[in-house]
Amino acid sequence: MAFLSILFVLSLFSSPVFSALVAPRDQTCDDGTVVSDNKCCIWYSLYDELRHGLFNNVCDEVASDAIRLAFHDAIGYSPALTEQGKWGGGGADGSIMTFASPELGYADNNGLQTIAGIERIYADLTGVSYGDIIQFANAVALTICPGGPRLEFFAGRPKAVAAAPESLLPSASAPVDELLARFKDAGFSPNELVDLLASHSVAFQENVDPTIPFTPMDSTPGTFDAQFYVETLLNGTAWPGDGEHAGEAMSPLDGEFRLMSDHRLARDPRTSCRWQSFIKHPEQIAPRFKKAMEKIALVGQDKSKLTDCSEAIAAPVVFSIPDAHLPAGKTLDDIEASCEEEDFPSITADPGPSTAVPTFTFIENDFVAPTSI
Repeated sequence: MAFLSILFVLSLFSSPVFSALVAPRDQTCDDGTVVSDNKCCIWYSLYDELRHGLFNNVCDEVASDAIRLAFHDAIGYSPALTEQGKWGGGGADGSIMTFASPELGYADNNGLQTIAGIERIYADLTGVSYGDIIQFANAVALTICPGGPRLEFFAGRPKAVAAAPESLLPSASAPVDELLARFKDAGFSPNELVDLLASHSVAFQENVDPTIPFTPMDSTPGTFDAQFYVETLLNGTAWPGDGEHAGEAMSPLDGEFRLMSDHRLARDPRTSCRWQSFIKHPEQIAPRFKKAMEKIALVGQDKSKLTDCSEAIAAPVVFSIPDAHLPAGKTLDDIEASCEEEDFPSITADPGPSTAVPTFTFIENDFVAPTSI
């Protein structure tokens, strides 16, 4: 089949079964919006402000940075450190904003300074917590990216009490053993790590190679699809910028960037089969990412003390999920398949000359900060 419809997902949200699982909307906001809890009123306003004011309703590097910020804020969490009597981080607590110095000075947080500063403006204007605005902006960004899931959103995270230790941030240069150990400590399996990396289908590198900022990680950077998983398995042929940089692997396409961590995870026997599964079943990417990302959003938090304001997140646009395919000019001989449990899927290449990867320019500097909401 050429396309897999997600209309069934949207119909589920309006079904009687789904309606029975969500709280009734019996409270009214000042603007007349009917909600399940008045604590959710501000999030309806913020959804529109972020979608149109910050993201301009476009899945580009601004949306990508918001998704990355949500992950980087939450992954700073280590029960292992806590058991040693050390500070293990607060998880998804907004510490990356509350303690911007030092956290935004950590090398692996480079490139997040602008988006963190912008989101902080929205939080300060409305009085919501930094932990909440970070996870909410992530959820909004994902509804804009075609193929992205609709995340649940819980509000009410308390203020961060201390900066997350720098050692808890995964590095693009890290070996697989180190990456898997870091995620295990934070409560995530190897499969969940691969699921979370679906975010790289709409991601851009900014600072690994500073000579080519905003270089996408696959050939369809505006779409949440399987191409990232396909193209990371292609044999690398060249450095896209001015040569090799720490944390970088050779790219298979002009204008595309590959992180060394992605390159290694795609080929490691502990993660390669999950990686390959998304090429055969691209319809599984969004729901598996959704489950893992919702888990990220609650790292270090007591869900029972938060308010479910998922209703403020609009349903994503209807999107037909394309089959995975090889970029034009590539063949299956270019694939470095590593899953020993199953043959690599038989996918075809796009017709025509070699695939041209879209180029992007930095637009965050065009942002005009709101003065009221």
